[in-house]
Amino acid sequence: MKISIVTVCYNSEKTIEDTIKSIAAQTYKNIEYIIIDGGSNDMTNDIINKYKDIVSIHVSEADDGLYDAMNKGIKLATGDVVGILNSDDILFDENVIVNIVNSFSTDIDGVYSDLIYVKQNDLNSVSRLYSSKIFSNKLIKFGFMIPHPTFYVKKSCYDKYGYYKNDYRVAADFELITRFIKSDVKLKRLPIFSVKMREGGISSRGIMWRIHQNFEIVRACKENNIQTNIFYIMLKLPYKLLTLCARFFIKA
Repeated sequence: MKISIVTVCYNSEKTIEDTIKSIAAQTYKNIEYIIIDGGSNDMTNDIINKYKDIVSIHVSEADDGLYDAMNKGIKLATGDVVGILNSDDILFDENVIVNIVNSFSTDIDGVYSDLIYVKQNDLNSVSRLYSSKIFSNKLIKFGFMIPHPTFYVKKSCYDKYGYYKNDYRVAADFELITRFIKSDVKLKRLPIFSVKMREGGISSRGIMWRIHQNFEIVRACKENNIQTNIFYIMLKLPYKLLTLCARFFIKA
């Protein structure tokens, strides 16, 4: 099985090398690694060029935003399965991809797992847990979703059910996974940590971004015939607080 991993980046010189090295360290080697750069003006592309033996496809050009760049990478992918790895995140350990590959079967279209949030400058300093164990389809209307960076799905699902919607600013990943689930894409939870995710992503940049994200989640649910409202979405806040407490019980 060939796995395509897409990384989207822009001015990511401080973190992109860690991301690439986590791909290079994988014990599973049938990986097509695609990096879509938005035309960085720092050292990002120079760093990427150092790893031509790891990076299969490297594109650097202007795009119409994060989700447009993700779509570009997915459309270039030739693997059986596609995953997204952010340019400031890393795979949890060297066995992540082999574990993902081994979890696929003829009746499984995609897999997901758990991730941990870590401090910007310390990949071993855990700030909170994002567990997928609680997730069920019934919880989508409350804004719960599987951790997007842990989501690996057959390329054929994108071809059949579509790509990320560019008119979302921060919740196109929520909408896409919701759409796939509503289209009966068969997903399986893999009970491992698969990603270390640095704090400070676009969806966590202050209260206004959070509010905007929650309204986009309401929109995504309604577009996929899931009845909800902003008050339902706000009910997930207590669970978020629990994930902050959970960091005291995690060993990275």
